[in-house]
Parts: sequence; structure tokens; C-alpha cells
Amino acid sequence: MASTPQIILPDLLAPGLAVVFCGSAAGRASAAAGAYYAGPGNRFWPTLHKVGFTPRQVQPSEFRSLLDHGLGLTDLCKTAAGADHELPRGQDDAAALLRKIEQYQPRFLAFVGKRAAQAALDRKLAYGLQEKRFGPAQVFVLPSPSGAARRYWDERPWAALADLAKPPAGGSDRV
Repeated sequence: MASTPQIILPDLLAPGLAVVFCGSAAGRASAAAGAYYAGPGNRFWPTLHKVGFTPRQVQPSEFRSLLDHGLGLTDLCKTAAGADHELPRGQDDAAALLRKIEQYQPRFLAFVGKRAAQAALDRKLAYGLQEKRFGPAQVFVLPSPSGAARRYWDERPWAALADLAKPPAGGSDRV
């Protein structure tokens, strides 16, 4: 009898979030720490604060507090860890991601890096807001904050998403 593969990091999801960030998979440092974006040099947490998603810089170990800011976390591959080039082929689960997005109905699904976006949507994509939705969510592709992807780093798409995700006037005070 085959065993069910172990989930590396738990999803952080709730109904009605402003943004769910979706990476390819947990990096090795994140898997070891049991926390999202825990690798040295990863810009995820400082960028969330700098562009206005969080009022202070959240530490990786505090990732569960993102729900308080209308933000969620998941990965396309939940059962493997490592850099994108190390991930086993066939482990991405776009169907499971779609079920989660349909269940929780976030306003935006933000792919953290092109690899996850292209694998989930099965096409090449540019950074920024996409025309097609993923289930009910608008899709946004962000540059990877990984230290290994420094040459592609651009904070501007992150700031653009933060502006789009702000609640409408008179709306909720969650992002």
C-alpha cells in the first residue's frame, strides 16, 4: 500500500482573502524551519512590509499572522522541497491549487515567480496582472524574492499588486 506523500508546509488559507501567494515549493531552508520564505537572503518578508501589505516586517516563523492582513500562502508542489531546478517532475498539482482557490475565493492569486505561474497555467507569462483568471481569482505574477533569483528582482510588480489589492473605499480594513 502506497503512503500519502508528506506535506512540507501547511497551507495558510481562509475564505475571502485579498491575496494568496503561491510559490513553486518550499525551499530547503523553509522546509527545515517549518516556515515559508525562511531562506537567507529571501526578500519576501521585507518586501511585504515595504510595499504596504504588512505594518511591520513579519518574521518567517510568524507566517500564520498573515491571515490578519488578508493574506494567504500555498505552494504548487506541497510534497517536495528545494530550488526550482531540484523539484521532481510531475509533483506540481495545479488541480489541487484550483480547488483551493475555488473553495477560499481570494481576490488575487499571486504567483511568487514565473515557474509556478507557468506550470499552473501551462503557458509563458510576463510579470504583472494577467488577463485570464484562475478560478474566481485575478492572477498576478511576481518576480521571485529568492536570493538565488536576484538578477530578476524588481520590486515594482509587488508594489503594483499591493495597490490593486487595497480594499475599496468603505470596504474591509483587511488588505
